[in-house]
Amino acid sequence: MHQNGIRHIVIAGGGSAGWMVASALAKVFKDKIRLTLVESTDIGTVGVGEATIPPIQSFNQLLGIDERYFIQQTDATIKLGIEFAGWGQTSSQYMHAFGDVGSNVGLTHFINYWLRQSPQNASDYWRYSLNFLAAKANKFSPAKTLPGTTIPGLSYAYHFDASAYARLLRDYAVKLGVHSIDAKISRVNICPSSGNIRDLILDDNQVVAADFFIDCSGFRGLLIEEALNTGYESWQHWLPADSAIAIQTRQGNTTQPYTRSIAHATGWQWHIPLQSRTGNGMVYSSAFMQQEQALDTLLQHLPEGERSDPKFLRFTTGRRKKQWHKNCLALGLASGFLEPLESTSLHLIQSGIGRFLKLFPQNPADSCLADEFNRQADLEIEAIRDFIILHYHLNQRSEPFWKRCREMAVPDSLTERIALFADSGRVFRRSDELFSEMGWYQVLLGQGIMPHSYSPLANTLPEAECSDFMSNISAVFSGYVSQLPTQESYLHGISAKKNQ
Repeated sequence: MHQNGIRHIVIAGGGSAGWMVASALAKVFKDKIRLTLVESTDIGTVGVGEATIPPIQSFNQLLGIDERYFIQQTDATIKLGIEFAGWGQTSSQYMHAFGDVGSNVGLTHFINYWLRQSPQNASDYWRYSLNFLAAKANKFSPAKTLPGTTIPGLSYAYHFDASAYARLLRDYAVKLGVHSIDAKISRVNICPSSGNIRDLILDDNQVVAADFFIDCSGFRGLLIEEALNTGYESWQHWLPADSAIAIQTRQGNTTQPYTRSIAHATGWQWHIPLQSRTGNGMVYSSAFMQQEQALDTLLQHLPEGERSDPKFLRFTTGRRKKQWHKNCLALGLASGFLEPLESTSLHLIQSGIGRFLKLFPQNPADSCLADEFNRQADLEIEAIRDFIILHYHLNQRSEPFWKRCREMAVPDSLTERIALFADSGRVFRRSDELFSEMGWYQVLLGQGIMPHSYSPLANTLPEAECSDFMSNISAVFSGYVSQLPTQESYLHGISAKKNQ
């Protein structure tokens, strides 16, 4: 008897989502499960953003993909954080830098010692962020710890060409035995008795049957929505942006190692530097700005020179009411959409894959495992949703779009967090949510919330020791960054090895 009831999995759709899950399943199960991916080269992928967050390293490591090879093949650059310009007041600027800020002492977070010093300006907080200092100096070198210390080195992710990444993963998966079919899906057949997906009919009349199906068909949700009717929960009342424009421009002489998010009158602009080009885009609300106005705003803020044709996208932020239903799992845009403000799109695919592997079923339509998957997925995406709403809600801008975001009712879970931080300078991570307390601290401070108090535990350190503690951290970080090579030097070294 076969140990596992799932012998064949069909993945509907390619792109980053399809080839990420194909690669991971092929790596984990080797030849124990047959894997088929159906995609049409006539259908383009969305690819709004090309920025990631640090957990992407774990995914590449799972697959055994060498970092230097990955950087060479995907035109990648380093990302140390995201800079937000104009999100508080029009002149404001701060960074959500990866990694720690300062150093915690026992149960007391560093921010409490910083607040104890009665800072006059929130920007002073970033003096104690290694990632921020390196990002603004355009410096980078990988290291687990700072020399002679146990202090973690730079925490980083990447900017890269998402299409090139999908091609890299396609080659990887096919070498491991994944069968690829270039065709469109014409019909999805449902078993009348069980309600499960039985097979897919392709436009060349092939019939592809399987035990389990993974929907990576994009916004359409061909399997999870059109065939299984799971329903969609819109979050547009909290995240009113529903449109985006993407344009590529030629890269300049330098590339900063961080993403930029620049607020405009009815939305925001992204700036994502790769080695050979820059990804640019505008996310906006069609209720407050017409497409022509949005395109004109974006073009006004782009450098002169070679530009790609604009790519126009429409979306509704939200999620499927069930990401796993019957014998079908939705990943990527088929499972829901959160705008790319905090670069979480690829991470949600990655975490969905990891969750599916942990809950991998014997029975293709195990409802208990599906319920647990959906419970965990809901908690994760709701926490990310709140984090993104936070940026919009705590603005001090005067334009109607921003006034509407500031005055709107937000989820109770977010209201409680804002109130707790404003009162006591404290934030607590809930369950296994993605963003750490460090991320929340930076955005709350950057958006203009200065706490009224801090933890009394910070007062247990004598004043002179506290002052020395703060000064030493700042000196160590500044000294380390001054010795780092530039990002360009680091990337040049990788390119040189590619050409040898």
